[in-house]
Amino acid sequence: MMEDCRWAILYCPRKGIYRSRRRWERLQKELAAQGVKYDFVQSESTESVERLMTMLIHNGYKTIVIMGGDTALNDAVNCLMKADKDMREQVALGVIPNGTLNDFARFWGFDERDDEKTVMWLKMHRVRKVDLGCIDYENKAGEKLKRYFLNCVNIGLTADLQNLRRQGRQVLGSKTIAFLYTCLSMVFHRHDYKMRLNIDYEVMERSVMTVCVGNALGYGQTPSAVPYSGMLDVSVVYNPRVKQLLAGLWLLVTGRLLNHKSVHPYRVRKMSVESDKALVCVDGRQAERTVGEYHIHVEPEVINFLIPD
Repeated sequence: MMEDCRWAILYCPRKGIYRSRRRWERLQKELAAQGVKYDFVQSESTESVERLMTMLIHNGYKTIVIMGGDTALNDAVNCLMKADKDMREQVALGVIPNGTLNDFARFWGFDERDDEKTVMWLKMHRVRKVDLGCIDYENKAGEKLKRYFLNCVNIGLTADLQNLRRQGRQVLGSKTIAFLYTCLSMVFHRHDYKMRLNIDYEVMERSVMTVCVGNALGYGQTPSAVPYSGMLDVSVVYNPRVKQLLAGLWLLVTGRLLNHKSVHPYRVRKMSVESDKALVCVDGRQAERTVGEYHIHVEPEVINFLIPD
């Protein structure tokens, strides 16, 4: 019988063996200092996250902590949603931020630089039911697929840039250099995509630069979204002029994107999108190419999540 107080820590390291080892050693010291009982497994890929998560669930762990970023957390959540409801209800999911993108952890106030506070908060075992967004789509092989998300779905330019940033970070290593590389790449990428959007019974067919459907902050694009409202926030950005684009980037950085006149906000439970050209990213990772119309909706209060005091 698994001890209810024992954690399972699923470590999803960044690229770079030396940096990853130092990061884990630092956390180990903090876990020991606070007397945390835990078992530890390490992933090597997306597939191994799903395999290890399945193993931990079926081995009876009640507290599973993901040490990783948004994409690792997304893999864990999608694996958890495949489990029976009764089994899922017994599991509380936590996060120790350790990735290129940590937007969902940041929403709750978890800081990668403050392991002491993170471990202390997780030890308190304060559980909150949180919502998940879900995207249903068909790929080029004709398979009907479903993917859940904690943070957001991006469609269009932002998805393209997220993909470039992730590739740049993996190759270049530095967050700053990867960001500059991404900004430079904007010059050479298309800025608008033909889309058909059905949002809250309003149908739009026009050129759109980017769409963000947020269950949480959405990397600054849905700053008012919270993952416990039973709703999704949607930001639709039409193609702005260069000056407006620069102003929009500034508002994005300062958390005031919704003030931009090219941004059109909505709050919905479900919506649909059709765009063959626009790239789709789910919690920061590129999804398979979609075919035809795909649907996005919210599933309220389906995951037990460990939140700060």
